Amino acid sequence: MFEIHALECRRGDRRLFSNLNLTLEPGTLLHVRGRNGSGKTTLLRTLCGLFTPEAGEIRWRGESIRELAEDYRRELLYFGHLNGIKADLTGLENLAIAARLDGDPVAMADIWQALARIGLRGFEDLPTRMLSQGQKKRVALARLMLSRARLWVLDEPFTALDVEAVALLQGLIAAHIADGGLAILTTHQAVPLTSGQVARLDLGD
Repeated sequence: MFEIHALECRRGDRRLFSNLNLTLEPGTLLHVRGRNGSGKTTLLRTLCGLFTPEAGEIRWRGESIRELAEDYRRELLYFGHLNGIKADLTGLENLAIAARLDGDPVAMADIWQALARIGLRGFEDLPTRMLSQGQKKRVALARLMLSRARLWVLDEPFTALDVEAVALLQGLIAAHIADGGLAILTTHQAVPLTSGQVARLDLGD
């Protein structure tokens, strides 16, 4: 379903990794590990098509992601270091716009329900600039409940979350994997990721 062939990435004159080969079957979580500067974020951005590798190819359902272009991006949800939300918009507005951009037909009732489930009942109509950092992160993570993407790429998704939110996110990832989805993530936190199939990739070794 998802294949990496002879992938090489550089940052300036420094080679981060090379000849990286990997095949992930449906229902798998890949935990990318490594020290700071080992290339974890670069790898994740490359897998999303946001960074051009020095060499190699990435395939989704047997086809190059470069050739698939928008067809690939419609099946991908990327969660980076930045929350990706607009400060002047409410949580409701942010999620409605994100769903529209993702091509997901989402009813407003589903957005209200997602925000309530993520722990933001009563904050739905506030501009997100008025929310705490953890609450902003929750708004962004509510996209996981609304998206139909089969591939989740999550860069440090547990950062700034309290214990309750960490447990909720763990449950969302586990349900996604159990449903035959794929997840690729980095995290420095010692959390049990899922009860399903977990693969690990150590960069910098």
